[in-house]
Amino acid sequence: MATSASIGVAGKELGVISEASSPLKRYNGLRPLLGSKQMASFAAMRKPNGPFPSLPSLKSPRIRAVASPTVAAPKREKDPKKRIVVTGIGLVSVFGSDIDTFYNKLLEGQSGISLIDRFDASSYSVRFGGQIRDFSSKGYIDGKNDRRLDDCWRYCLVAGKRALDDANLGPEVLQSMDRSRIGVLVGTGMGGLTAFSNGVEALIQKGYKKITPFFIPYSITNMGSALLAIETGLMGPNYSISTACATANYCFYAAANHIRRGEADIMVAGGTEAAILPTGVGGFIACRALSQRNDEPQKASRPWDKDRDGFVMGEGSGVLIMESLEHARKRGATIIAEYLGGAITCDAHHMTDPRSDGLGVSSCIVKSLEDAGVSPEEVNYVNAHATSTLAGDLAEVNAIKKVFKDTSEMKMNGTKSMIGHCLGAAGGLEAIATIKAITTGWLHPTINQNNLEPDVTVDTIPNVKKKHEVNVAISNSFGFGGHNSVVVFAPFMP
Repeated sequence: MATSASIGVAGKELGVISEASSPLKRYNGLRPLLGSKQMASFAAMRKPNGPFPSLPSLKSPRIRAVASPTVAAPKREKDPKKRIVVTGIGLVSVFGSDIDTFYNKLLEGQSGISLIDRFDASSYSVRFGGQIRDFSSKGYIDGKNDRRLDDCWRYCLVAGKRALDDANLGPEVLQSMDRSRIGVLVGTGMGGLTAFSNGVEALIQKGYKKITPFFIPYSITNMGSALLAIETGLMGPNYSISTACATANYCFYAAANHIRRGEADIMVAGGTEAAILPTGVGGFIACRALSQRNDEPQKASRPWDKDRDGFVMGEGSGVLIMESLEHARKRGATIIAEYLGGAITCDAHHMTDPRSDGLGVSSCIVKSLEDAGVSPEEVNYVNAHATSTLAGDLAEVNAIKKVFKDTSEMKMNGTKSMIGHCLGAAGGLEAIATIKAITTGWLHPTINQNNLEPDVTVDTIPNVKKKHEVNVAISNSFGFGGHNSVVVFAPFMP
C-alpha cells in the first residue's frame, strides 16, 4: 500500500502561466508561526478596536511528507448496497453520439481536431479545435426547446437520455420506479457560455430591455442537471459541480457517495461543455494555454511529445448511470463495469500552478486507491489527464511514478490527443473511454507520439492501439484552482 511518502509532483491542465506573469502572488495557505515575544509585540502594536497591522515577514516552515504506519491490506467494499456499478453510458462527442463509433475512432487513432467554422476565427491566433459538427438532438429534445437551448445543455440532455436508454431506464420504465430515489449530477466548467455571451452583447448593443428572459436560466451552471430532471421526472439529489476541468470526476465521486449513504439508488452523473466560441477560444488564447499549430491541427494535441506547445479545445458531454449493486440486481440491469472509489483534493496554492511539493495530485491518487480498497500494485491502466502542456504532462507522470513504484506492466494513454480538452466534460468522456478499455480489452493509442520525453518511462501506447487486460484503472482530471480528482474503475466481479 502506498504511504504518504509516495507523494510526488503534480500538474494542472495548464502549466503555462508562470508566477512572474500572474498578477497574484503565490500563497502556501499556512499562517506564519509567531513566538511568544512576537505575539506580545504584535498585540502591543494593535490599536484599540482597530485593524491589525501588517504581519512581520516570516519564513513559513517547510512541510515534510512522513511515512504513515504500516496498515492492513486494502479491502474492497462487499456490501451490495454500497457497491457502485455502471449500468449505462451516454455521450456527445466530436465523433458523434454512438458509444461504439466513439471508441472505434479512438482505437483507430483518428483525430477529431479541425479548423473552426462555427464563427469567423480567421483573425484569431488559434483557429482550430475539437468542434462538434452535424449534431442532432432528434428524438431527445423537442424543436422549440432545441432552438432556444445553449449547446452545453443540448449536449447534456442527449448524453443523459442516451445513458438512461443504455441502462434500460427509458420513459416507460422510469414511470414505474420510485424517481425520488434517482438523482442527477451533471456539472460544467463554463456553463451556458453562448447564452451568456449573447446576453451581454444584447445589453451592450441594444440595452437591458432586449435581454432574453432565458439569459440567466440558460447561463447558470446547474441548468443541465435541472433540465434533465425536468425532462425525466427524476426527483432525487440534483445539483451541479463546477471545478473547471476536474468537474466530471467530482460529479462521479459525489454521486457515488449519495448512493453509499443511502440517499439514492441511481445517479445520473457526468459533465458537459460547449466553449468553442469567440469568448471561450479568446479567453484561453489570453491564458497563453493553447497550441498554435494552425497549419497542422490534427497534430497539435500531442501529450508527452517534446514538440507539444499547448492544449487543444474540445467539447461534448459524457454521462454514466451509477447504481447500487443491490438495486441493479433487483431490476435485472446489465452491469458494464464497477466504480470502486475516488478522491478529491485541493492544492490550496495557486490559481493555475501546481504545488511544488506535489502533495495535491499524488495524495489524491493515494486516497482514491484507499477509497477503492485496492493497492497500487493492482492498477495496470491510467487514463491520464495529459493535456499536451509543457509542464502539466511531465508533472502528472512524475506523480504517477511516485505512487506506483513499478510501472513495468502499466499502460497509460491520453484521450485528449484525439478529441482535445473538453474541459468540464473531459472526465466524463475519458471515464467512458476507460470503461470501454475494460470491456473490450483494447487500449486506444496516444497519437502524435513522435518524440517522447525521456522522463516518460510508462508505456503511453504510442500511435497504435494495444491489447491489454485491465485489472484496475484510474482516470485523472485536474482543474484550475488546484482541484484534483481521481476515479477508479474495474471489471465487475460478482
